[in-house]
Amino acid sequence: MPKTVRSRTQDDALPGLPDALPDTPPKATEYAALTLDEAIERAHAILDVVLSGTTVPRRTRNGEIIGERKLDPPERAFTLFSGGGDSSILAHLMRERTDGLVHIRTGIAIPETWDYVQAVAADWAVTLHAIHPEVTYQDLVLGRVTVKSGRGKRAAGEPVWKGFPGPAGHYLMYQRLKESALAAFRNSITGGRGRGGQIVYVGGMRWAESDRRFANAEEYDQWGSVVWCSPLVWWTNSHMAEYRARYLCNDNHEHAFGRLCRPGTLPLSPVSEKLHMSGDCLCGAFAKPGELSEIEFWYPDTAAQIHALMDLAKAEGIERCVWGAGKQPGEKASKVGRLCRNCAPPMEGQSDLFDLWQQRGLLSPAQYASLTAAT
Repeated sequence: MPKTVRSRTQDDALPGLPDALPDTPPKATEYAALTLDEAIERAHAILDVVLSGTTVPRRTRNGEIIGERKLDPPERAFTLFSGGGDSSILAHLMRERTDGLVHIRTGIAIPETWDYVQAVAADWAVTLHAIHPEVTYQDLVLGRVTVKSGRGKRAAGEPVWKGFPGPAGHYLMYQRLKESALAAFRNSITGGRGRGGQIVYVGGMRWAESDRRFANAEEYDQWGSVVWCSPLVWWTNSHMAEYRARYLCNDNHEHAFGRLCRPGTLPLSPVSEKLHMSGDCLCGAFAKPGELSEIEFWYPDTAAQIHALMDLAKAEGIERCVWGAGKQPGEKASKVGRLCRNCAPPMEGQSDLFDLWQQRGLLSPAQYASLTAAT
């Protein structure tokens, strides 16, 4: 059933993919009443507070709040840009407010996502920072990334992980492929001065996205020498849809790459249009049924790379040799990184998507036949 938000009907963005929370979170009751213009104004106000220096919670290593800390104005602020739909709205809204875009080259991505990110930065004439992890996804899968010290659960020299990740291995992948790259970039700006040199990462987390986001998203928060700012945290799915309707080019013509048809329009990634995700990280930890077949349909070269790595893992006798195999018996899902919007277990209603998409006219008969045959 559709859900009413701000007196407007809010349907799921894609049939079969539930987007709205079943209930309104208690701390999010205010945002439902905001018009889009009010939501835009609030987003800028949140960033203004952070840029002027603010007070943030003091936390222990496990996240427990133990007081408050007054921050000085940050040295720099950067918008994190994955290339996804929500990320594009954030980047469009903040394109004149920060010191540039930051895109993480995870090494397991669809190449057209990087093409799109570069095209957007060039069109807007903003600085683009491409950052890279210290290790590769392939080396993680093949067990070639080892523990440097024996202080944890594994002895020095043992692999930190081996095989394709399921839910239990997601956070390790997030740490190694994204978090480490962001930390290195932070240090390149602050010179490793810790809390004495603050920078701001502006991200697109929203309370309305999922129960997980509701649990860990705030307007702003501090970890180490980074202040995380989420200007869209109050925005509902209806706000996002209304913003797209206002700024996305929907003229009846052949669109420019990324919908960059004229100055000021909201860009849209071709990958996001086809796969409904950014495609910047295909670690597969929370892959949905049929996801690899869908990638293969639209981006066969990328799927071929994944299949080649599966063959290599199998040849080396690695037990977890199948991409996107899901949760293994006895495993518990690890926590999800704050940047991983699409990383979550399949929700109710996400099975038999190909049948539903064909019924709704989202797939042609030929596309349906190809996808089901591949599956």
